[in-house]
Amino acid sequence: MDQKRLIEKLEKIAVGKARLTEKECLLSFSSLPIAVLFKYADMVRERLNGNLCTFTIDRNINYTNVCEIRCAFCAFSRDEGDGDAFVLPVKEILERVKEAEKLGATQIMLQGGLYRKTGLSYITEVFRAIRDACPDMTIHSLSAPEIEYLSKIENKSLEEILNILRDSGLCSLPGGGAEILSDEVRTVVSPKKTKTSTWLKVHETAHHLGMASTATMVIGHREDLKHRVDHLSLIRNLQDRTGGFRSFITWIYHPGNTELGGEATTSADYLKTIAIERLFLDNIPHIQASWISIGRQVGQVALHAGADDLGSLMLEEKVVRATGHDFMAMERDEMINLIRSAGREPAHRRTDFSIIKRFN
Repeated sequence: MDQKRLIEKLEKIAVGKARLTEKECLLSFSSLPIAVLFKYADMVRERLNGNLCTFTIDRNINYTNVCEIRCAFCAFSRDEGDGDAFVLPVKEILERVKEAEKLGATQIMLQGGLYRKTGLSYITEVFRAIRDACPDMTIHSLSAPEIEYLSKIENKSLEEILNILRDSGLCSLPGGGAEILSDEVRTVVSPKKTKTSTWLKVHETAHHLGMASTATMVIGHREDLKHRVDHLSLIRNLQDRTGGFRSFITWIYHPGNTELGGEATTSADYLKTIAIERLFLDNIPHIQASWISIGRQVGQVALHAGADDLGSLMLEEKVVRATGHDFMAMERDEMINLIRSAGREPAHRRTDFSIIKRFN
């Protein structure tokens, strides 16, 4: 397919009258100027979400950094005997949740390493404590690897584990642990971690149980463009079956302090990927540009490349910081101004993308 015919296809996609194939998706990476991709991705964004750009306020609490699998790309995890290894007491987690609620948070994301001492009884105790003390707080927590790990150590099915967690207060699942949904890549970057099929199965099971989730992708480590397209295709196919993904989020791999090493990818690569995601994932309503991963300015540019959400103010985050990629916390007014100066209408949202307040 030549460039002209591919652009003609994008024109149809922009108005919702065609769907990008995997082959065309790969060609879009290699054959089209970034300005062209921005143009049509932005048209899709406007058709789906108007001029609104949303953000949320949450707290990301890592309940333990002890992990049995120690992925090569992770700078956060520790072994049980390390001097800086920790497991947070339930009381301390609850104090952080209450503090976050006072600061306007409506969502708590709890994630941690795979560690037997933080098994199902610990997790359910935490969830129940949050639910009872802060009933309006959405518990958007636990990645697919954590769900799979609980299933293994408790000798229960994924469905049984998810039902128990839901009954304890879990509302929805984040997309963590996806990285790149290709076992060829996962064998290199996270050989002991959840396989592609299991990650998909966890989310499909959650969707069938009535729990929505988000999907993610991490770029710039050991994947190539074909791996990215395969990842997007798997997500789109699952969404066709279940409709359970609320948004798609791409993170940049930061190599600092990691065993895997390497170089971070470029802002241009990130932005092109965002645009192609918006064009390809026609059945997922929201594309998030996470400023924590890519910075304020690039996040702002992404709002013209198909993104309609800037993620969270993030009252607490440790995993990205462990790589040495530090960032200054963002205040609500700064987020509002960042969105406004990009020509978008800012809105504070909940986890389910219902709007709390618009800032005209």
